[in-house]
Amino acid sequence: MATLNFDAHAEKYDGWFMKNPNVLASEVLLIRRALGDPGRTLSVGCGSGLFEWILQRDHGITIRHGVEPAPAMARIAERRGLSVEIGTAEDVPFEDAGFDTVLLNGTPAYLKDLVKAFREAHRVLRPGGHIVIGDVPASSSYGMLYQMAGLIGTWDDPRLRKIAPRDPYPVPFVQEANWRTTEEISEILHAVGFRDFGYAQTLTTHARFSNDAVEEPVEGYDRGGYVAIRARKE
Repeated sequence: MATLNFDAHAEKYDGWFMKNPNVLASEVLLIRRALGDPGRTLSVGCGSGLFEWILQRDHGITIRHGVEPAPAMARIAERRGLSVEIGTAEDVPFEDAGFDTVLLNGTPAYLKDLVKAFREAHRVLRPGGHIVIGDVPASSSYGMLYQMAGLIGTWDDPRLRKIAPRDPYPVPFVQEANWRTTEEISEILHAVGFRDFGYAQTLTTHARFSNDAVEEPVEGYDRGGYVAIRARKE
């Protein structure tokens, strides 16, 4: 899991969400729907703990445990009430079969070895437990814009300015990401041993307009800028 830019720009991560509060609210609603009644939950790549804090404050979903490779982000998450272990998704520092749910919210884009990460999630889940993933699909309007900005190296390029969100995600973050389609992620999950897939999506308008209003999640993954996958451990 990449750590350099998240350590160097930990405050910018939350700052972007504060500038895009309706995007944040829409994504939180999506993750809330995907989690359902999650039981004992581990958030892998919990970052600053922003989502976990809002889920508890506004939706009564408590996530107490986190794993995060970037110490600067982990310190923010701990101030928000999480108990965070420094570690990676590919080497989770928790016991076998200890959780009902493993959440990877926004994490897959920053992982190179999804097979190893999903095997670790499978290992720490109890039989019948669920993995929940939140991800920006490579094929979505957000995913395509992020890939373009990463290649060009700036949002100030005139080709991007007229189609980009008003307050776009910082370029250092998009340049570290490995963008994948929802189908690619699902295939890896299935190969590792997850079944009974469910999908929901949000940010279904173009990225330039998705902060105009809070959006309720809908089923599927065919048009969302943010997609949740829920699957069960056999």
